[in-house]
This record gives sequence, structure tokens and C-alpha cells, in this order.
Amino acid sequence: MPLYTFMHPKTEKTIDVFFHMSEDKKYTDEKGVEWVRQYHSPELNSTGKTDAWNSKQFVEKTGREAGTVGDLLDRSSELSMERASQNGGVDPLKENYYKKYSKERLGAIHPDKNPKTFENKHVKIDI
Repeated sequence: MPLYTFMHPKTEKTIDVFFHMSEDKKYTDEKGVEWVRQYHSPELNSTGKTDAWNSKQFVEKTGREAGTVGDLLDRSSELSMERASQNGGVDPLKENYYKKYSKERLGAIHPDKNPKTFENKHVKIDI
């Protein structure tokens, strides 16, 4: 349910009201006064940048953004590549995750660390 902001025409007090998409976006209070809907420009932080090493900042920023799980995974991958570029081609956070995974599973290697291949009688693909 989207959130809409309304302002009282005389007192200029503002309130936020949730509406379903199909509802008429008008608010009238208990005294019969129709409040004026306020329009906001979209929030966009074009100058700010997420610190690749700050997990708290990543969680806060992605929690406020609209998008899909795929968008979240893409952003996570971008930050991993940034950390790797700053650390000689290896993302230390990812490596620590792989070590923890292996330790918890009695030495099993994470599936992302194993070379992947697909092969049938027509083609062989190394992923």
C-alpha cells in the first residue's frame, strides 16, 4: 500500500495516509475538511555512494530501495567486485564466507568455488 502525504488547508499540518492502488486518493477528516495532497519528488541519492566495506550501510540502503531480489544480488556482486579490485583481485569477505562454509560442513567446498561444467553429446560448456 503506497503512502500519501496530505496537508490541512488552514493549519498546514501534514499527515501520511496509506491507500490501496484502486482507492481514490482524497482525505477528509472527521470535521469534513478535505486535506490537500502533497506531491514529493522521488528520493534519489545521486552523489552518495555505498561503501563496499560497510555491511550496515548496504543493508540500510537496499532496505529503502524498491526492486527485486535480483537487483539486490546484482548490487551485492558489484560491491564484491569493488572489494576485490581494492584487494589484489580477491574479495576478503567472500573468502571468509567460503572458509566458514567449509569449516561448518567438514571441509566441503562451496558450490561457487567448484568449476562448473555442462556437457552433452553436442556441446561442452565450462562456466
